[in-house]
Amino acid sequence: MKLDAVDLRILAELQHDGSLSNVELARRVHLSPSPCLARVKALEASGVIDRYVALASAKALGLGLNVFISISLKTQSKEALALFEHRIALHDEVMECYLMTGDSDYLIRVAVADMAALEKFIVEQLTPIPGIEKIRSSFALKQVRYKTALPLPQ
Repeated sequence: MKLDAVDLRILAELQHDGSLSNVELARRVHLSPSPCLARVKALEASGVIDRYVALASAKALGLGLNVFISISLKTQSKEALALFEHRIALHDEVMECYLMTGDSDYLIRVAVADMAALEKFIVEQLTPIPGIEKIRSSFALKQVRYKTALPLPQ
């Protein structure tokens, strides 16, 4: 889908606040409600808008520990990678998972309450996954920047 300036304004507004009513969104992007809704529906249908979510506060939910875990597998066969990806996706603590280049095969970010919860996750959930060779954890001391809005073309 080719995005024009109005589409980009719509995306910027919705990335900032996905709960905007169509009437308010239309007002902000200087359209009438009907064409605005048609554009939003087209962005959704084309996959540019993937989904709408509410962003909960980890701190308010008692999830004060953000941990990045590098994982190396014994083998990098297609089957081993698929098995790991399937198993890691089953755990709610895993907020992000990336297949990496470099020293480790995967980098995951987990959100847990405390060290005891992290230990339980590693011992009971992570290490039983077949094929894991090495696990290395790094703790986030402070979140300097966190955003969900993607940069849009100018």
